[in-house]
Amino acid sequence: MRALTGLAIASIFFTQIAFAGETCESKAVSKAGKPLAGAAKTAFMKKCEGGAAPAAAAPKMASGCADKAVSKAGKPLAGAAKTAFMKKCEADAAAAK
Repeated sequence: MRALTGLAIASIFFTQIAFAGETCESKAVSKAGKPLAGAAKTAFMKKCEGGAAPAAAAPKMASGCADKAVSKAGKPLAGAAKTAFMKKCEADAAAAK
């Protein structure tokens, strides 16, 4: 019984060590299991390593542009489309004041 308990504890310990060694580089794979490349990999690595600014730190304007950032299908915009929309919307809101 002691040998079995010791074996169970040792296996848990070594499993934790194996998972702790996982790096951002090894996690950079697509949903299909293929390694990321180019801009997708760069963006993933920046986010994984903590280089991306948190969304809470971004300044928010009272213009409601974030609420309006949706596609024609009603889905929230993301990435470059959202960035371009927010820039134009905030410029329009500032010009209207």
